[in-house]
Amino acid sequence: MSLTKLGNEMLSYGNYVGGKDVESGNWVHVLSPRVVLDDSFSALRLKRELDRGTLAVEDTEPGLVVGRVALADDRSVADSLSAAAEAAAQWRTFPRSVRFDDTLPRIHDRLVESRELIIELLTFEGHPLELAKWEYSGCLQNTSKLSADFLRGELWNEFVTEQGQRRIVRRQPDGVVCVNPPANAPMASVLLAALSLAAGNAMVVRAPRTAPLGVMCVMRELIAEILDEIGAPAGTLNVLCGNPAPLLKAWLDSPHVDDIMYFGSVEPGLKFEQKCVAAGKKPILELAGNDIVTVWSDANLDYAATAITESFYGSGQLCMVPNVVVAHPAIADDLIARVAAKAEALRPGYPDDDATILAPVLRHDGFNAFVADAVAKGATVVTGGGGMHLDGTPDDTGFFLQPTVVRVDGLAKAREIDAVREETFFPLVPIVVAENADDDELLDAMIAFVNSNRYGLRNSLWAGNDQTVDRFVTAVVNAGLLKVNESHIAFSAPLPSHGGTGVTGGVFGEANYPILRTTHLQGVAISHHPQPPRHR
Repeated sequence: MSLTKLGNEMLSYGNYVGGKDVESGNWVHVLSPRVVLDDSFSALRLKRELDRGTLAVEDTEPGLVVGRVALADDRSVADSLSAAAEAAAQWRTFPRSVRFDDTLPRIHDRLVESRELIIELLTFEGHPLELAKWEYSGCLQNTSKLSADFLRGELWNEFVTEQGQRRIVRRQPDGVVCVNPPANAPMASVLLAALSLAAGNAMVVRAPRTAPLGVMCVMRELIAEILDEIGAPAGTLNVLCGNPAPLLKAWLDSPHVDDIMYFGSVEPGLKFEQKCVAAGKKPILELAGNDIVTVWSDANLDYAATAITESFYGSGQLCMVPNVVVAHPAIADDLIARVAAKAEALRPGYPDDDATILAPVLRHDGFNAFVADAVAKGATVVTGGGGMHLDGTPDDTGFFLQPTVVRVDGLAKAREIDAVREETFFPLVPIVVAENADDDELLDAMIAFVNSNRYGLRNSLWAGNDQTVDRFVTAVVNAGLLKVNESHIAFSAPLPSHGGTGVTGGVFGEANYPILRTTHLQGVAISHHPQPPRHR
């Protein structure tokens, strides 16, 4: 298949197991997001009829159904794990020049060639066009030459002693890696996870039943084809569509599985981490974020405000957007006014419309509870605070939420407010105005606030003074990524795009390079001439 824009073509995929496409007879159908926004009730009824088999795709209007994916049965689940284990034993013996140096550039080149389709598939997942372009740029950054050069150096370091002995510090593949992506961003997440193949691992990927098409398409048409081209064993990549609970249980119970990469919310993720450890599996967690943007008194406020409005990308339904702002009191009023003006200029739209960044939010009760809690605890709603329709008309029955800015005065009790303490996953950003104090004391308080966040994905700073920047960068230990005077969400190869500390990554959390997280360190000593044992 040529990976170009789909138009009215409908994609159809079985499960991909051991190098073969396997159909179960049960299908999950994916509808055009425009249809869902225009008439959600009818669209839901139509999808149910299609999934149950009481309505045929041929009997629907062209372009309404964009794809379908077969549901995996128990046999396919078991076969995928056996195939992956067999392939892993072979694939790890391939030369690094094939496993890494050949695979990663091919993935990058194929991503470049497939730009239009990948962005279109992202909009099928409900992602606004601007967000889809941002996610696509992250895929390119993670596979860029700059990233590859860094990772190559991490995978293999060799030294020669004065006696001519070889000393190697290398990373070896863990084996079979299973991937459970999130429902809100499945395709971009599995493209990140797929980089673990370049380390010599085999993979089993779950395509979420709620949004399976993008995962199946890019894994089957892009990654699997690359593996075939370079001669990887059948079973190096396996992709199944199904619900998470039975697949996760099968992975935990299987002796074939070494690592499980889990994307999800905090509480179930941390419980799953414990199950992994008990079962002898390495847990690699990508959970929630509650990122903090710190704005100092000498910051470029317009640039900072622009970065803060990245909080509204996808209506805040992303883990790595800004969630909380901590502002120096000297510039707080000006900053809040700028952010509010930018928030009020945002409008909803269809996912495939240019410049759309807001996405539908299906349930508003959590948003309303966060706003009510903040107000009850002394915060002020500066702008937003309600729902709206596709045309921007305010109405709490609408699919969309207004971009909302809340002012919170004082660091001391800020975390008593739920929207400050926890990830919101809505277009809601609280701006905490720090107490007046000496600048040295104030900077220490801001840094302490950042470090005491129980989440740790990304944090960023806007400041002009080099000493302020140095103190912040030196003292902040929380988060997998720090950004200074840059877009909070922009990708910055060769820096990591995912991973973090605290409840974001669990007890083993750190910046996530999948090629490194799914491998383990090993030392190798080689002498060309046998030597007697030495104890000193």
